[in-house]
Amino acid sequence: MDTEAELTRRGHSSPDQGEGRPRFAFSWRRVALLGVICAVFVLLLGNFVLQPFLIPSRSMEPTFRVGDRVLVNKLAYRFGDRPRRGDLVVFDGRGSFVPEGTGSGSVGESLRGAVSALGIGDPSETDFVKRVVGVGGDDVVCCDAGGRIRVNGTTLDEPYLFPGDTASKVPFRIVVPLGTLWVMGDHRSQSRDSRDHLGEPGGGMVPVEKVIGRADWIGWPLSRWGAAGPAGGGHG
Repeated sequence: MDTEAELTRRGHSSPDQGEGRPRFAFSWRRVALLGVICAVFVLLLGNFVLQPFLIPSRSMEPTFRVGDRVLVNKLAYRFGDRPRRGDLVVFDGRGSFVPEGTGSGSVGESLRGAVSALGIGDPSETDFVKRVVGVGGDDVVCCDAGGRIRVNGTTLDEPYLFPGDTASKVPFRIVVPLGTLWVMGDHRSQSRDSRDHLGEPGGGMVPVEKVIGRADWIGWPLSRWGAAGPAGGGHG
């Protein structure tokens, strides 16, 4: 009888009390911890390997459009390789495009850098994306009789220029110092680049050690996902 009574009690017990049933308890603490781990992983990835970079202006059209998020390959020049003509580079413009010391040490700039590394905010005011037109030792001249840039006496083929733009409305001739780069935007009429800093300290040249990485891919929007536009930079 005792056995039958026990079975009866078990049969009428609440399903929640059954043995072997998994119990799932929602925990905000676990969610927060997972969020922190993911954020730290993305920050480490952005700092050392692949960093999202939000395009803030029209200066690189049509290659990059306002709002594009490009993926910057930070390993591109880590192992002895150097920027080449036609490369799309993201660089720290302090000392070349903006005065040395701009944004340094401020809490706001540090927070902005962290948000930028996550790819969800505007880039630092000291970071820029441009195309390499001349490398150390190059003689860069604008423009020849056809309105095109010449590098070391040879006409530069630039299929990436914004439709209707000329190579440059500002004539110039420079010899790029060793260890530096001459960079320009693809939308020349909308780009402030090396041309605009010729009379300033540094002469508009970007030191190679200031290059953060190479913008190899468009990551967002998905409709534009893929490798960056034509490298160009050849001679014709």
